[in-house]
Amino acid sequence: MENDERARIFRAMAAAVCAQGASVGGRGGSGGGGWGVGGGPIALADVAARAEVSPRRLRGQFADVEACFLGAFEWCSERAGAAMEQAYTGEHGWVEGIRSALGAALELIEQEPCLARLWIVYALGAGPRVLRSRAAAIATLADYVDRGRLESRVRAEPPAITAEGVVGALLAVLQTRLLASKPEPPTALRGELMGLILLPYLGSAAARRELGRPAGRPTIGRRSQPPRSGRVAMESMGPRLTYRTARVLTAIAERPGSSNREVANRAEVVDQGQISKLLSRLEAQGLIANVGGGGLRGAPNAWELTLRGEQVQHAVAGMATATPERSGRR
Repeated sequence: MENDERARIFRAMAAAVCAQGASVGGRGGSGGGGWGVGGGPIALADVAARAEVSPRRLRGQFADVEACFLGAFEWCSERAGAAMEQAYTGEHGWVEGIRSALGAALELIEQEPCLARLWIVYALGAGPRVLRSRAAAIATLADYVDRGRLESRVRAEPPAITAEGVVGALLAVLQTRLLASKPEPPTALRGELMGLILLPYLGSAAARRELGRPAGRPTIGRRSQPPRSGRVAMESMGPRLTYRTARVLTAIAERPGSSNREVANRAEVVDQGQISKLLSRLEAQGLIANVGGGGLRGAPNAWELTLRGEQVQHAVAGMATATPERSGRR
């Protein structure tokens, strides 16, 4: 019950801030007094009325409106962080994890736009305590993005500060959209925002691929059973799906853009002739695509899963981690 009440208070805080229609400008204030927000001061009494709690009870939890705003901001950070962590860890590899985590965050923004405005827009002018908490939240987000340096395929590895720049750009885009008079659904931005994230780490080809993906919504815990579309795609392959094939698909999923040799090493295929045949067959089946300069002299292949390949890979993820004997195929 206490958690439900605090959630009501934080949503009421967000509604009070959004009602002002301008950025927060902290002017101190305590008790029931005002704390400036653009068009006028916000009082604890206003937040209490919106949350349907007594002003006295609210003052017992928060010394002033700024403390209540900080509580709402940190509550938003915790909720978004938990959803993104669950989404990220439920995937194989950085790209899939980032895509799922971003989708989870965009879904929360779409569900609770006023809280999103408090977190993304109005926190910028909410005083030093909120700004310190905001900096910590941004650092956490940047840590997720910075893992892309381990996947980097560009000629020179991006510096560590790249992740901070990417997160800053994402927040700037979302801020603009949240303040628009007729904003488009945040989940519709996932492909474009994914392209923005991938560009400095995986290059323009990977970024362009994201634009062609359906926006969709994240499905947390989807590894619990193979997706229906994955089973259909897997069945369409016929009897040629083997343990080694599953290993190759998983190797590409874990490190998109890998060359023939890199795929062979990760899939533990010693014979280079065999890996070439496997990759050619998977490409012919429409499960993988060469996004590198394989057609140019001296340019290495760079393999990525197609959408159909992702469906099959999700469906056979367990098979790739089993031993050949247990999987029943070689």
